[in-house]
Amino acid sequence: MSQTLFKDETPEIDQQIRQELITRFLAFMDDESVLREDEDLFPYESDGLAVYRQKPPLVVLPETIEQVQQILKICHELKVPVVARGAGTGLSGGALPLKNGIVLGMAKFNKILDINTQSRTAVVQPGVRNLAISEAVSDFNLYYAPDPSSQIVCTIGGNVAENSGGVHCLKYGMTVHNVLQVTAVTIEGELITLGGTADTQGYDLLGLIHGSEGMLAVTVEIVVKLLPKPNSTKLLMAAFNSVDVAGDTVAEIIANGIIPAGLEMMDKPAIVAAEAFAKCGYPTDVEALFLCELDGTDEEVQEQLQQVESLVRKNNATVVHIARDEEERMQLWKGRKSAFPAVGRLSPDYYCIDGTIPRRHLSRVLQQMNIWSEEYGLRIANVFHAGDGNLHPLILFDANIDGELERTEELGAKILELCVEVGGTITGEHGVGMEKINQMCVQFDNDEITQFHAIKNAFDPDTLLNPGKAIPTLNRCAEYGALHVHHGELPHPDIERF
Repeated sequence: MSQTLFKDETPEIDQQIRQELITRFLAFMDDESVLREDEDLFPYESDGLAVYRQKPPLVVLPETIEQVQQILKICHELKVPVVARGAGTGLSGGALPLKNGIVLGMAKFNKILDINTQSRTAVVQPGVRNLAISEAVSDFNLYYAPDPSSQIVCTIGGNVAENSGGVHCLKYGMTVHNVLQVTAVTIEGELITLGGTADTQGYDLLGLIHGSEGMLAVTVEIVVKLLPKPNSTKLLMAAFNSVDVAGDTVAEIIANGIIPAGLEMMDKPAIVAAEAFAKCGYPTDVEALFLCELDGTDEEVQEQLQQVESLVRKNNATVVHIARDEEERMQLWKGRKSAFPAVGRLSPDYYCIDGTIPRRHLSRVLQQMNIWSEEYGLRIANVFHAGDGNLHPLILFDANIDGELERTEELGAKILELCVEVGGTITGEHGVGMEKINQMCVQFDNDEITQFHAIKNAFDPDTLLNPGKAIPTLNRCAEYGALHVHHGELPHPDIERF
């Protein structure tokens, strides 16, 4: 049963409307900020999920909040859809343009507006790179905790839109746990502030906008929380001859009350690819390895390090290595953070899945993925945020082979639905976008999806902000459910949970 490849069924934008947009935008923006020629538009035709592409009719690049407000007011008046975009590193088609709308690029909002070392906060614009925040506050012995693998290029606005995590999210939380306030512009051009530095009462609108994928409002300013750098940080690498044993060891570490700053795991294909790419010192004759980072005071780190080392040796780890210094620690992390581009060297294309499962089901899910890999004739390399059960299987394929992309999407859909079956979710940090919209029908029932639409309607009654993403229509779910029944699979909502 294959997912349907993206096909933009919306009509082409009316050329008179397009020309009116150009004329009105140029009244308050310079010519270079209103992109309308094909060679300028093609770079915006997809995000990191490049199998879905659509050239936008227009791209606008505002520099001020007032310009964003004017743009949205005009689009609201003319009923033109708007897709907000940061760095375009998303992996779910969330920033995919529509042929009847515009792309609102926020790349020029790239300034850190304020750093307050007393309150340990920074005020940043949404186009600021994730890593740039930590770089800017490093001399104050502070840092920003969420660290997606793409942190060198991804933007904080995109992190808010997808509620991104990273290798240190186990201890320090996702983006939502590290943002105090978001200022955003509604589709009507109204400036709103969500959250604040003091406790607020009422609905958790700050939490709501995190992970909303640009469907509720356009973020224009963010107040992030900064943390003091820990006194001590140690990284332990452990390798095993069994993925199952490695997974069980991860669960045992958490069960013993140890919350590492980061706990990342890779299987053999990912290990081999990362080592060949980054030359980071990984053993390549093992089936799995994990990186366990501990931080805090000198005393607690030393105590926890001894506990973790004892556990991995008890579970017959074939390699146990503690990074000797900061340089080696960063080198070992470089391998993990280079895993995606490293795997890209093994195949013309790869498809990155993002699902989350209870840790106790890791062995079962990996075994099933291996079975399906054989059935479909498609290799899978696995990288995990092991501590919180966030899986990132990378399906290797060649889009030049007829039908291979469709089979890859079919396999990806099965993996996501297996995550739901064992009590997990279809996404941990990459969002739903276009990629997982069918699987929303598997995870949520009709009442829940109706409620999602009601929330969307409260912010955007004309459905102009990032339409068609993340929330499926009930008709789509009915059709997808019928497809499940036709193929003899478990229909939603009666999926058995384990």
